[in-house]
Amino acid sequence: MIGRLIKKKLNANKLANVFVNSLLEATENGFEDVRAMINEDSAFVSNPDVSDESMDKFLMVIIVGNLRFLDDHFEVSEAKEIRTQIVRKFANIYELEEHDFEQIIQKYDTFVSRVNHPSKNTLYGMSKAVFHKFKLNDHQESYFKNMRTPNPLFLKRMDEVMMNFLWDWDEFFKKHKMSFGH
Repeated sequence: MIGRLIKKKLNANKLANVFVNSLLEATENGFEDVRAMINEDSAFVSNPDVSDESMDKFLMVIIVGNLRFLDDHFEVSEAKEIRTQIVRKFANIYELEEHDFEQIIQKYDTFVSRVNHPSKNTLYGMSKAVFHKFKLNDHQESYFKNMRTPNPLFLKRMDEVMMNFLWDWDEFFKKHKMSFGH
């Protein structure tokens, strides 16, 4: 009983470990379902045939979306410290220099903003990024295909799916307390 009242203290490095491992696990465990949902979606007139190889693109969209929410939950300097640790850990996983991985993140972040313009809603941006990265426009009925925009019904379903890949900060803060070295 008392164990539930004591919050576990984490620093930026430990948080980044938990964050990175959780995003990887969620993507590895959930991508097959996402792929099947997209391939079977009634909004498409032909099967998009999203392959397993698309998982890295999907993960990058998930990373960018989740990184955007750091500023909503931390002071600017804390968010920057956490982001640096997260980028470092992902760079190690992909055997890249931190700078190179940061550039990849920036390209994806710019892409999400561009396909989502003028909206600032990160969740919508993530769904639209998946739509465009997976070249799903080619599989839509001609009305939406000619407009080069996702069918709103598909986008709504994709938003619901993407919500499952967003870090639950409220739940996290119920169990953990952050410790920064200022």
